Amino acid sequence: MKVLFILTYYRPHVSGLTIYVERLAKALAERGHTVTVLTSHYTSDLPNEEQMDGVRVVRAPVAFRFNKGVVMLTFPAIAWREIRRHDVVSIHLPQVEAALSAFLARLAGRKPLITYHCDLQMPPVWYGKIIDRLTFWDNLVAGKLADTIVAYTRDFAEHSPFLSRFLGKPDTETRRHGDTGMSVDVGVAASPRRRVTVSHSKVCVILPPVVIPDPTPEGVAALRARIGWHEGQKVIGFAARFAHEKGADYLINAIPHILTAFPDIRILFAGPYGNAVIGETIWDVLQPLIKKYEPYLTFLGTLNAAQMADFYAVCDVITVASINNTESFGLVQVEAFMCGTPVVATNLPGVRQPVTMTGMGEIVPIADAEGLAQGVIRVLREPVKYIKPRGEVMRTFELARTVDAYEKLFEKKRR
Repeated sequence: MKVLFILTYYRPHVSGLTIYVERLAKALAERGHTVTVLTSHYTSDLPNEEQMDGVRVVRAPVAFRFNKGVVMLTFPAIAWREIRRHDVVSIHLPQVEAALSAFLARLAGRKPLITYHCDLQMPPVWYGKIIDRLTFWDNLVAGKLADTIVAYTRDFAEHSPFLSRFLGKPDTETRRHGDTGMSVDVGVAASPRRRVTVSHSKVCVILPPVVIPDPTPEGVAALRARIGWHEGQKVIGFAARFAHEKGADYLINAIPHILTAFPDIRILFAGPYGNAVIGETIWDVLQPLIKKYEPYLTFLGTLNAAQMADFYAVCDVITVASINNTESFGLVQVEAFMCGTPVVATNLPGVRQPVTMTGMGEIVPIADAEGLAQGVIRVLREPVKYIKPRGEVMRTFELARTVDAYEKLFEKKRR
């Protein structure tokens, strides 16, 4: 099977979306499929085309960039060429090329498949709402052209302005038991003819691909030495881009509240910050706050997979402080669970699901520094209460299950 993924950014850019596609593309390539990623040539030091972990990466030239969005004048020609070479076209939203990609796929006789990662919500700048609306309507057209739309969770789909439009309204009708296309309520005895709920939804829920190596004693010891950790100090982790929507400022503002219960803490930030963040960043704006609490903060920058495993193991708790629907799940939560570390996450649709499904953490109010602090304190006081065996977490979030689901979907929808 020849699979084409289309998304705006790919490695070496780091975000939940790029990590998601990278894991999926690599796993499919390892299963013998021909996999291509079509993305933007967002920085001049990257090659126009290369092989990465068995995946062919094609980068369309960028004429100019507007915040996180890019304008690629030759994208239509490159996309048309690549779409015709592949059996399956998997488009990853949000992106401004979504409608064009879906239209070209239909024109080439393919059934465009969409994975919707999150709602777009620009930082509070003057042009933010304009970009939000333009991208939303573009993506809405893509959704109407799509054959199937993949969501991370039903919870997020029901609350997303985009996905909720494609969930459809269940109809009740009489069908013979065993007819295809019906969803049957669990617990109702089967009968030859019966009233069933038939959903006309385009949305298919597939849990995201999560994989993380085991932490190593050497790596954990090295990181502890790097940050100057000492016995009794509590380590609070934050693994994300230092961007407005990730809520780093709420975590920093939670420090005085946490100190009332735990006076010896260290907060570790893993992920790009400052000029390493594409688009709007709050790094400069938050400098006074960062300086104020500097003794408690350590910025590690972008880490590789092995380093991330050691990072999770060093932390006593991981925080996901996101403030809006640009976060739809939080892959770092499951990665932390697999390394034996509980999580405190905000009560956003989708984001609350990993903790809800596993019990490995606390859910706290959105954009509430004191509420975030109280969640952290509860976990730090009784950490054993929140920790589950890695094998138990793996049974729910095993990478192979996600790849199997995509493989079956692609096989069913291929030309």
